[in-house]
Amino acid sequence: MDNSRIFQSSNIGDQDAENLLTLRLSTGSSLPPLWSSSSPEPTPTSFTLEEQIIQIPLPPPSLDLIFQPMVPFLQVSPFPIYPYLEAHIATGLNPNANAVSREMVSHSPPSRARRNPSQVTTETIPRPFPWSTTQRATVHRLDYLLSHDITIISGEVQCKKCDKVYRIEYDLREKFGEISDFIKENKFSLHDRAPPEWMSPNLPSCESCGSPVKPVGTKKKSINWLFLLLGKMLGCCKLSELKYFCKHTKNHKTGAKDRVLYLTYMGLCKQLDPTGSFDI
Repeated sequence: MDNSRIFQSSNIGDQDAENLLTLRLSTGSSLPPLWSSSSPEPTPTSFTLEEQIIQIPLPPPSLDLIFQPMVPFLQVSPFPIYPYLEAHIATGLNPNANAVSREMVSHSPPSRARRNPSQVTTETIPRPFPWSTTQRATVHRLDYLLSHDITIISGEVQCKKCDKVYRIEYDLREKFGEISDFIKENKFSLHDRAPPEWMSPNLPSCESCGSPVKPVGTKKKSINWLFLLLGKMLGCCKLSELKYFCKHTKNHKTGAKDRVLYLTYMGLCKQLDPTGSFDI
């Protein structure tokens, strides 16, 4: 019962307070205050305004916190393992604390086999032909060959049909004169590219069956460069063989085959006649 009275007295509305103030001012009488100083203090069971604040209940705990998904945690290795790298582990006071098999974490690069000194490429080789020098992919000058009575250049060919192998000879002065005249007349129209007749040469016919023949294949250091030049058969060489020539003659070796083939023709002609119009 006491609690209901206190609740009613403590919940006087704003409208009642205004009516009481208006009555006091109109009558001029002094009405007793709502709470007199002589009135007894509220009992300990009374509630203050601060204590009457409604407490909002907290929401129940989320189910996500109660039922956590059963997802296994990723176990991160204590040290990264990268190829060709070696993990360095700080052991601290106990050398066996972080003992890990070095076979699992040590990835040293594979050792490169040392080349035999006899297999190292050298610029000088034994002369493969009388018209060749000891330098790779290099022939003697024309005046040197003529002065040493080297006027016939020969080489081996093989028939594509009957596989017969025999030798063909070319006159040095005559054949080189034909190639030299062709270059002088068409150099500017070639645009640093080999013409079709160099790319697809007109091969000689077999003396037995009449089928086209091809130069006999050999190692790069033993290629008969002067014979191929005079027979206009440099186009039968592989691109790697033409690049080999340009590499050892200090020429630009990259590009399409018609470009590298053009450099090979000009390079060989320059070796024969350094004063000719064979500049690249």
